[in-house]
Amino acid sequence: METTRFILLIALGLVLTMIWQSWHEDYGDISVQSEASSQEQILESATATGVEDLPTAPSSASKSEVPSLAVEKNSQGLLSGEVVHVKTDLLDLEINTRGGTIQHLELLNYPLSKKQQDEKVVLLDNDNEHFYIVQGGLLGKNDVANHKTVFTAENNSYTLAGNDSVSVPFYWESESGLKVIKTFTFYKGQYVAEINYEIQNGTGADWTGSLYGQINRTEPKEKGSRFIYTYTGAVISSPEKRYEKIDFGDIEDDKLSIDITNGWVAMLQHYFITALIPASQEEQYHYYTLNPENSSYVIGAISPSKTIAANNTETLGHRVFFGPKLQKQLEQVAEGLNLTVDFGIFWFLAKPLYWVLDYIHGFTNNWGWAIILVTLFLKICFYKLSAAGYRSMANMRRVQPRLLSIKDRYKDDRARLNKAMMDIYKEEKINPLGGCFPILIQIPVFISLYWVLLESVELRQADFILWIHDLSIPDPYFVLPLLMGITMFIQQKLNPAPMDPVQAKVMSVLPVVFTVFFAFFPSGLVLYWVVNNTLSIAQQWMITRNIENAAPNK
Repeated sequence: METTRFILLIALGLVLTMIWQSWHEDYGDISVQSEASSQEQILESATATGVEDLPTAPSSASKSEVPSLAVEKNSQGLLSGEVVHVKTDLLDLEINTRGGTIQHLELLNYPLSKKQQDEKVVLLDNDNEHFYIVQGGLLGKNDVANHKTVFTAENNSYTLAGNDSVSVPFYWESESGLKVIKTFTFYKGQYVAEINYEIQNGTGADWTGSLYGQINRTEPKEKGSRFIYTYTGAVISSPEKRYEKIDFGDIEDDKLSIDITNGWVAMLQHYFITALIPASQEEQYHYYTLNPENSSYVIGAISPSKTIAANNTETLGHRVFFGPKLQKQLEQVAEGLNLTVDFGIFWFLAKPLYWVLDYIHGFTNNWGWAIILVTLFLKICFYKLSAAGYRSMANMRRVQPRLLSIKDRYKDDRARLNKAMMDIYKEEKINPLGGCFPILIQIPVFISLYWVLLESVELRQADFILWIHDLSIPDPYFVLPLLMGITMFIQQKLNPAPMDPVQAKVMSVLPVVFTVFFAFFPSGLVLYWVVNNTLSIAQQWMITRNIENAAPNK
């Protein structure tokens, strides 16, 4: 049957997609760095990205005019320097006085797991297994304070302490009289921080330079589920293309060097993001990538050059977002930043689906019930379309005994068999492809909802009922995958059985195969499929019963 072939093609496509995702996880972005590299080598090369390696800033000093600075490192941390601890209501972080580098950041509202509530997600760190930092500084012809410069700090600890914001200043002064105050400002209830450089030119001559910021990380060694692939890597945004991926392999192959007005760059991973956003979207910034000694991956931005007259003071700055990919917050930070919640090729369908899911959650206060109600909403929207497909399959099932009879009669004459089958279809007014088209129309919507459930950080560690305490991880007792397999088996029994014995055997195995696959899927996704299958069974059973009861016996 054509319907059976179509279902088999869909199943094959899903299996091939899972295989490709698993292959991409293992081999898609193989680093040229040797696995035998020691922690000392990794930290040395990853932090040795000197300003001499940075691309030329627009209208700024050339690379040859930027001084080369030696790297110093102790055995206890990233670089030699003191550590300043900062804590807000959302963030717990460490800033190294060497360069004012953010070398450690924990997200206080995001425990590592349901069983590890006291351990928080570490987004930034300078550990060998998880090297991921935010650096920055100034580029200039003469005196500069870059990410290797040692600053001084007034205190070694800062907290909000009931205030709406907290500022953390770092000081540096050159021998010629240039003073730089690098200030981090963190706000209550926000994952955005401002980084400003107050430049006091006491040199007696004009000072010309630029601000730069960069995200520096190694490729994560920890892999996610072998059956679920999510993007980890760099992203750049421009008015022409608001969301463009630059994976680790791209950074190895070619250095990015581009000027953009109204853009930003970021490093992504599942559920979380670190982004650099210019203070002004009206100015043209220079964006670049680096792969220092093939050991780490850098993406950054350089501001336009600015001249500060003698005895004058100017401030340069940019913003950094580090936190969960919460769409409502991201879209307020920068244009297109919410696109980092990657809903795939059908994002234009996924966006309204997410809105509906979020809206329903506002009433239920439970993401599991919200998924169920969204699934019901979609079934209502596609009720008539699904009904047309189910009627076609019910009619095919009704005439199947006659089809089997003529198959036995004309088993040695393919032409007469096809003609006899077409005569039956014409007599009964059945379109053998009638069950395919409704399914085909709904596939983009189902794929969109799949990505909404996979990408939404709101579902991370979200409770449902009974044993389901985290909708973002597999069902610990495999109840939902088993229910999904059972509902898939029931659906097959309601459909006309394949006339080909080989196809029939393959179809009989599919529920078992999909049960195994879905055992590794997040329970929120499996919940959707269970509910969708259950509603489909109810609708298909009613239509099939009505058609079979109304049909005359032949």
